[in-house]
Amino acid sequence: MDQQQNMVTYSADRLLEFTARVFEHFEIPAADARLAAEVLSASDLRGIESHGVARLSAYVGLLREGEINPRPNLKILRETPSTAAIDGDNGLGLIVGPRANEIAMDKAAEVGTGWVTVNHSNHFGIAGYYPLQALKRDLIGWAMTNSSRMVAPLWGAERMLGTNPIAIAFPGEEEPPIVMDFATSAVAFGKIEMADRKEQPLPLGWAIDKQGRETTEPEAMMDGGALLPVGSDRDRGGHKGYCLSAIVDILTAVLAGANWGPFAPQFVMRDRVAPRDRRVGKGLGHFFGAMQIAGFMDPAEFKQRIDDWIRTFRATKPAAGTPGVQIPGDPERAAEADRREHGIPLVMPVVEELREVSRITGVPLD
Repeated sequence: MDQQQNMVTYSADRLLEFTARVFEHFEIPAADARLAAEVLSASDLRGIESHGVARLSAYVGLLREGEINPRPNLKILRETPSTAAIDGDNGLGLIVGPRANEIAMDKAAEVGTGWVTVNHSNHFGIAGYYPLQALKRDLIGWAMTNSSRMVAPLWGAERMLGTNPIAIAFPGEEEPPIVMDFATSAVAFGKIEMADRKEQPLPLGWAIDKQGRETTEPEAMMDGGALLPVGSDRDRGGHKGYCLSAIVDILTAVLAGANWGPFAPQFVMRDRVAPRDRRVGKGLGHFFGAMQIAGFMDPAEFKQRIDDWIRTFRATKPAAGTPGVQIPGDPERAAEADRREHGIPLVMPVVEELREVSRITGVPLD
């Protein structure tokens, strides 16, 4: 552990061990606790601070209140050789997600593609974790999830959709894989939390206040405001972000039998958002996909073509004042290399939350 002004740096291994033991404290089996901790660790290592151990206290709150089943038994509701619909038994999404993703990958390996919907689940960490697992099996991977209502639809002034992320990954041969992982809102809610913790203003186009006016104040968004879809308003392409979010909501929740749109159960800011008196499904929903490259072309040829694509785009003439074109996944890879060597920096509000988790569970942090 290395402490700096307003920051504390922990080794990835230390945080992984702490997180796994916290989950075990709530009677989650050791193997599942380790898996859940690895999903959170992947987020911190890849620089997506909003979805790593910064979320641990929220999971702990739900586990303490008995709102999450620590030992879920996944049930296949419908199945074909290439598809499955799964009930996650109200398990921790960090466990349900990887299990369902494994089923999608197994189906892809067997029949060419695998597509799995999940209902009755909870927050599953970063979407990008799941296609990264597909890459290990030489598959193209997909992952989506709906989430707590945080985003106003185009021209709306209230929260109706989640940040509803999409992640897809493509393997290369000599070049690193292309890994896309993005919210369909202008920004993930965790970025609002981090700005609030760091006492920093928001860029315009990220959020509105409770009157529907654009705001740069994190507190104004959290106090009855909303995030905006990708593009923010109509003139800047907000209708496209709204449509992307709707696609995710329908695939992960309407099709899966989970709660869609404003009825998705609250994960963050539960103390500030009144629960809905209506349910339209079970829990949160996920959607996983895996594709065998050989079903479309020789895998070696595909990877060579991906390498060519990457090199061509890297050679793009850079815009003035920019570092030049990056490939999706580049920032996360750079963050992971740095954090594996130097540790994971946490802002003090997150450290204090982890210390409170340590006090509750008896698992030592420092």
